[in-house]
Amino acid sequence: VQLQASGGGLVQAWGCLGLSCAASRRFATFWRMAWYRQAPGKQRELVARADSDGSTNLVDAVKGRFTISRDNAKNSADLHMNSLKPEDTAVYYCYAQLGASAYWGQGTEVTVSS
Repeated sequence: VQLQASGGGLVQAWGCLGLSCAASRRFATFWRMAWYRQAPGKQRELVARADSDGSTNLVDAVKGRFTISRDNAKNSADLHMNSLKPEDTAVYYCYAQLGASAYWGQGTEVTVSS
């Protein structure tokens, strides 16, 4: 199965943007879906995760600005980004986990201009 990510683009600071990620075909429900990001010259880092039991977590840098939502039936996860800052500029990657298997989507670029 592949993860298909969409969304991203160029936005001005304090703007909003949404990213979507979904499995390419019907598949067992992922236990965890998450969004990571990698800024130029930096390591890939976790941004937000959402588990199939409804629990979510966001890193401190985006708390209060980003939210993550899941649709277990669609095996999808959306990242809603508000009050974007230039430091949010990065390539965002969708991630999913089922048992010991991990899946990555293609990156989608988010650029926040000041």
